[in-house]
Amino acid sequence: MSDVKTTTNRPWKTAVLAGMASYLDAAALVTSGIAVGGYYAAPLQLSAGTIGSLLGLQTLMFAVGALLGGWLGDRFGRRKIFTFSLVLYAAGAALLMVAAGPNLLYAGVVATGLAIGADLPVSLALANEEAPAGKKGTMVVFSSMLWLAGIVAVLGLSSFMGVQGLLGGRILFAHLLVVAVVVLLLRLTLRESAEWAAARRTAAAHPNGTSDSEAIEFSRVRDLFRAPTLYALVATGLYYATWNLGANTLGQFGTFLWTSLAKGEVAQFSQLTLLGLPIGFVAGLVFMRVVDKPARHAWFAAGSALIVIAWALPALLGPTKFTLIAVMLISGLGNAFAGESIYKVWSQELFPTLLRATAGGVTMAFTRGLAGLAALGTPAFALASPRLLFGGLFAMMLVATVIGLVWVPRLPKASQADEPRARLARTPETTGKAAS
Repeated sequence: MSDVKTTTNRPWKTAVLAGMASYLDAAALVTSGIAVGGYYAAPLQLSAGTIGSLLGLQTLMFAVGALLGGWLGDRFGRRKIFTFSLVLYAAGAALLMVAAGPNLLYAGVVATGLAIGADLPVSLALANEEAPAGKKGTMVVFSSMLWLAGIVAVLGLSSFMGVQGLLGGRILFAHLLVVAVVVLLLRLTLRESAEWAAARRTAAAHPNGTSDSEAIEFSRVRDLFRAPTLYALVATGLYYATWNLGANTLGQFGTFLWTSLAKGEVAQFSQLTLLGLPIGFVAGLVFMRVVDKPARHAWFAAGSALIVIAWALPALLGPTKFTLIAVMLISGLGNAFAGESIYKVWSQELFPTLLRATAGGVTMAFTRGLAGLAALGTPAFALASPRLLFGGLFAMMLVATVIGLVWVPRLPKASQADEPRARLARTPETTGKAAS
């Protein structure tokens, strides 16, 4: 094994630079939705089917990238993977910025989807592993704040730059390119995760799985598919996938739904969405303060209730301007305490070091793959039967809530003491600890 520098990074510096994966993820999805579904649609003569296939393909490529990137990050290190992924992301953003037809658009969404998929699981793992004890949840939730910041930046640009058509889309993609290059340069100053390096050395020193009298468990991919990690994998994967169907629909097709079903304008949609983001940001700061405390479960329950209420409105009343605004504002508040924020925390707590990024990659791949398949038909489905579309999304929010409130709290956490040795010890102490 090659020599790896393991000097501890400054936790907040690491949290910011690793968390920018979430910024770039959200910014890519929202930018693609606005630019491809709005600014580029008429000048490049993109049909509803082409828009759906472009946005769906980007999400599917995220799934592929997460699956590969998570595994590679556990095998070869966090730093190598999140460096290469940003090079690919920048290349994809450049292609989308200069695209004059569908061919370059397809190449751009493939590159950006693969890149951000590979980046996210390893970046989250690094932020968690370099955080001090008692602050790991805080550092991980901070990445969700940057996810929100990515949305704010894109919506702010689209709302106030006063540019439409191809130029408007090109400016939005230029923003992605600039941020990716800056983050890449700053990430080069980070060192490898000390926790990952220690766990990898231990596993390499004992390839037969034993160290003195103790077994080194849960360090191979096949270990994901046996208890107790299998239960954590299924629970977190199903929770994230069901919740994300609604979030992904709003993120990628919010502009399309607003203009096609509610007969609104692109700039108006962006401005209205921006109104709720400060509330979500403040709520996220609150959750950062409680996520590492027992009160977390109560806040999660409250957030889940808000999400269910939000999606019930268009399901019952139809997709009008009022109900679409309500979904954005109410679910945006609820998502600060549930949804992606809590999923990211669970995905770090429930898996041992040498499987953490792989597990995150598997659940992200499943989630985005399902969302990508759904996205392929979302525009046509929304036009043909909007009430049925929103009814299905409401049902998914109910399923996610049940999983998060009933199943996940019963799962054992990975043993904190044995994480550097990549063990998951099922002792009476760890078994009794809840994940929520």
